[in-house]
Amino acid sequence: MGFHRRLAMSVSLAIMSAAASGMASAAGFALIENSASGMGNAYAGGAAGTKDASTVYFNPAGMSYLEGDQVVMVGHYIVPTADFTNEGSTAMQGTPSPSPLTGDDDGSNHKAFVPNAYIVKSLGNGGKFGFGLNAPFGLTTEYNDDWVGRYHGVRSAMKTININPAYSFRMSDDVALGLGVNAQYVNVELSSAVDFGSICALQELGGVLPAGTCTSAGLAPQQSDGFAVISGEGWSYGANLGLIWDINPKARFGFAYRSAVKHDVDGDAEFSVPVNASFMTASGYFTDTGAEASVTLPASTSLSLHYAFDDKTNIMADATLTQWSSFDELRVVYDSTQPDSVTTEDWQDSWRIAVGGDYRYSGDILFRAGVAYDQTPVADAEHRTVRVPDSDRTWISVGLGYRYSKNINIDAGYAHLIINDAKIDNTTEGALAHTITGSYEASVDIVSVQLTYEFQ
Repeated sequence: MGFHRRLAMSVSLAIMSAAASGMASAAGFALIENSASGMGNAYAGGAAGTKDASTVYFNPAGMSYLEGDQVVMVGHYIVPTADFTNEGSTAMQGTPSPSPLTGDDDGSNHKAFVPNAYIVKSLGNGGKFGFGLNAPFGLTTEYNDDWVGRYHGVRSAMKTININPAYSFRMSDDVALGLGVNAQYVNVELSSAVDFGSICALQELGGVLPAGTCTSAGLAPQQSDGFAVISGEGWSYGANLGLIWDINPKARFGFAYRSAVKHDVDGDAEFSVPVNASFMTASGYFTDTGAEASVTLPASTSLSLHYAFDDKTNIMADATLTQWSSFDELRVVYDSTQPDSVTTEDWQDSWRIAVGGDYRYSGDILFRAGVAYDQTPVADAEHRTVRVPDSDRTWISVGLGYRYSKNINIDAGYAHLIINDAKIDNTTEGALAHTITGSYEASVDIVSVQLTYEFQ
């Protein structure tokens, strides 16, 4: 492979190291925040839950357990913190004179508001129709433009909108089934700095440019940065289905499955090149162009139990497998002469285990609590990126339900996520071979509020 080709691939891989990223509340870049009533239990027993119309998302079979019709409106305020400590990051590994990466330590502390909405309507044949609008994936991480990891990533933003009509019916007195379809929109933006000073030095080293070209042009490693932004969007489709079985009058089992959704994202790549480095665009690299990529958002399977001790006390448990192994690589195809870039992700399937309980203090007040353990899909420090500084996390949740009137119920939930320290030792692929080495300390706080209106 020619030097220019390897060089262009290294830059492309650096700026496209993840399809979506950041310190998400759930593992990977998933968002589990799809109800406030479930937040109070750390979403334990979600597939067996029949609390309200948010069951459209967690298990559409649960609609068959709701009396009458409902509208649910939810809002979640997510406050993540992720502080990075540099531990010997280096530039241009493999060259005769690698040097430390310059720049300050930084962290990504981008707050976010995530809304959800659900409707359940009774049908004349005994079935239930539901409609959900939510965001099952997404995150934003943003660092300073001059931080030490700027060549690995500066801004990473992903937004999804999921439109989910669903239908539920009773197979028998003890078994309900539900199924839905999902129309999903995704919007992605990724940016990073481009080290034109090091690129020029490598071209001199490889004999592509005459000795002294970089000095004459005023280009120095890590002191002549440009910028790259890749953005795109797309629509795709999936399905969800579920079953709920009343084992006995006190115990209920739930199964729910959400399919993978493969997105073909079309967009643009835009480059800002320093004036004194403009001669590097002559071969067609680092020029604005169209771009496209494919990313598969993972399937998930949940098994849940719900047990009622008496009229006041319920306990629930949940195990969810998310098939993140579908995110094994990201390939970006450019419309220009710039070659495809491929980033190996090598993510792994991960488990989320949760237990929780409800206690009805009075006819109008319900207390909730729950804990969960959420496993990261990131394989190791070499595959962890500044765009996805993800690690295992533990949820601690509490919640309150309050019946304001005959038709109106208000739910609130709070969760604190304790995230394990995350080591990173990630090298950009290709000729540049910049390596970010260090560790992240992170946590997340989430506050959720929900209004449920029941038509009587």
